[in-house]
Amino acid sequence: MTTPRAVGVRLTYDAIPAAVRDWVDAELGSPVVATAEQVGGMSPGCATRLSCADGTRAFVKAVGAGLNPDTPGLFRREVAVLSHLGEHPLWARLLASYDDGEWVALLIEDVEGRHPDFADPAELDAVLHGVDRLSEVLQERDLPASVPLVELSQRFRLWSDTLSALPQAPREAPVPAWVHARAPHWAAVLRDLAEQPGSHVAHWDIRVDNLLRRPSGELVFLDWGMAARGPAWADPLLARLERVEDPWFDASIPLSPALSEAGDEVVTAFLAGFGTHLAVRSVVAVDVNLPTLNDFRLRESRRILEAVARRTGRPRA
Repeated sequence: MTTPRAVGVRLTYDAIPAAVRDWVDAELGSPVVATAEQVGGMSPGCATRLSCADGTRAFVKAVGAGLNPDTPGLFRREVAVLSHLGEHPLWARLLASYDDGEWVALLIEDVEGRHPDFADPAELDAVLHGVDRLSEVLQERDLPASVPLVELSQRFRLWSDTLSALPQAPREAPVPAWVHARAPHWAAVLRDLAEQPGSHVAHWDIRVDNLLRRPSGELVFLDWGMAARGPAWADPLLARLERVEDPWFDASIPLSPALSEAGDEVVTAFLAGFGTHLAVRSVVAVDVNLPTLNDFRLRESRRILEAVARRTGRPRA
C-alpha cells in the first residue's frame, strides 16, 4: 500500500483547549465518547475522528498560533474555501468552524474510506480521473476574490528567483552541480509562467494522505488549506508527483490534455524549480513545532531532482 509521504507530530484531541472541545460537543449535539487520531500531514494540531454518545461521527482538526504561527492561516483558508464551495461528493462537507483569534478548528464530515494505493494501476487511474473531474467541478463553482487563495504565479516567481540565486545559495544546500548549469534556463521558463494568467482553482495539495477512497470507489479530496489559483495543469501534475521517481511519470504526461498542452519543457522547469527550492529551504528554513518537515523537504527534493535528471539525460549524482 502507498503510505503518506508527509507525517508530522500532532497533538491528541484531549490536549487541545477545553473551550474547543466544548464547542465540538455543542456543535455535534452529543458528547464525544471515543477518538481515533489520524496520521499524515504536517500540522502540529490535532486531526481526529470523533464518535459521540448518540452515534454521531465527525472529523475535527484544530491548531493554535502558539503551536505554529502559519498553520492557523491555512485553516482559515480552508474554512473560506469549503464555505464557498458548498457540498459535493468530491470533498468532505464542512459542518462548522471555530476561531477565537488564537485557536482555529474545523468540524468536517467523517468520510468512511482509506487512502488509495498508487502502486495499484486501477486505483492510480481512478485518482487521475478523479483529479480531472475535480478540476471540472472547481471551474464550474469558482471562488470569489475575497477567498485568499494561493497565487501560483507567485510560487513560480519564487522558484525562478531561487534558481537565479543558486550561486549565492549556502554551499551545503543539496543541489547537484548539473542543476546549477541549467538553472538560468529553467528560471526563465518559470518567469514566463508567472506572467501568464492562470484563473483555474486548484486543490494544490494532492498527496496520498489528502485522498480517501470510499468503499464504493469514489475519491474524496481532503485538506484545502493550500487551495490556489493558477494553470489548469497544476492539480494533474501534483497528482503524478506521488510516482515522480518512476518513468511512468513521464509516460503519463501526454495522457493529460492540460499537461500535454503545457508541454514537457514546462513540466521539467516546474520540477527543477520545485525540487531546487525545497533543497535550498532545507538549509535556511526555520520551522516551529514541525520536526519532520525538513526530512520531508530533503526526501521530496531528492525524488523530484532525480526525475529532472532522468528527463534530461543527466547523471543523478
